[in-house]
Amino acid sequence: MTELADRCSTLARALAEPLPGTAPLATTWIALEQEGPWGHKALTESHLDPTVGAELTARADGTTGVAGPGVTVVLIRRVGHHADPASGQLPSRPPGPQPAKPPARSVWIAYTGPQPWLAHASISDPALLLDLDFGALAAGVQPDLGEPDDARLLLVCTNSRRDECCALIGRPLAVELAAANPGRVWESSHLGGHRLAPVVLSLPDGFVYGGPHAGALSLSACRGRSSLSRPAQAAELAALAVSADPRPRPLTVTAAGDDWRVTDGEAGDGAGSALYRVDAVPNDPPRKESCKKGPVLSVAHVAARVDQ
Repeated sequence: MTELADRCSTLARALAEPLPGTAPLATTWIALEQEGPWGHKALTESHLDPTVGAELTARADGTTGVAGPGVTVVLIRRVGHHADPASGQLPSRPPGPQPAKPPARSVWIAYTGPQPWLAHASISDPALLLDLDFGALAAGVQPDLGEPDDARLLLVCTNSRRDECCALIGRPLAVELAAANPGRVWESSHLGGHRLAPVVLSLPDGFVYGGPHAGALSLSACRGRSSLSRPAQAAELAALAVSADPRPRPLTVTAAGDDWRVTDGEAGDGAGSALYRVDAVPNDPPRKESCKKGPVLSVAHVAARVDQ
């Protein structure tokens, strides 16, 4: 295990790495329940049929850039209800006859673009997800699967095989959030940005939180909205910071040449429209991207209003 002082999240905090514009990119999220341990690539290194996991990965990857950031599939499990053996190996399936009918598992599908929505279903066979039109999901078309879910869902990354920071910092936060939001908090496989752990994804709005105060789900801990490009994420957060209502909430962000037009529909009469320029500023010195990787020169997205 990496020493505390050498963990990627410890170094990022010591360097006060900026959070805006660092959220993972996805317009639509599919969260599939899969109990038990997950490997580095959870969809193909878990008790999920690896053939199904590989196909889900390929179909999601095929939507990138077609209708925005596209679809991302993650595995989820109930908070604290799993075992990870000390051997470091994924346990084999239990011996003896297997159940004739696999147990039902939850799946949530969330669209985080304009007019976000969240749907929940219980399925017994994950292969049913391969019947979905991933291109349509990326475009925000609701599938004929499940029922609308009006409550917020919180996913906390705890994928230790991907990066230990997510597990060591994420699991305690997942327990804390689950106590305050019964039934609405799940552990998740890799979400992105280990060094900014703990990482929390809110659905269906798509806002991602990180750093030591991620659990507050506040603007100061917000990394951005996953359906936006990283510069657009930074512009939206900058506009929210000076708005009358600075809570994380979707605004309208559109490209305006090299700049970004951010409009707050709640302000009315165009009063909430402003132009922001976003510069990519190197995060010097280079820092570890994750505990298992060496230093990289990342960038911070710094937004400033330019039409005052």
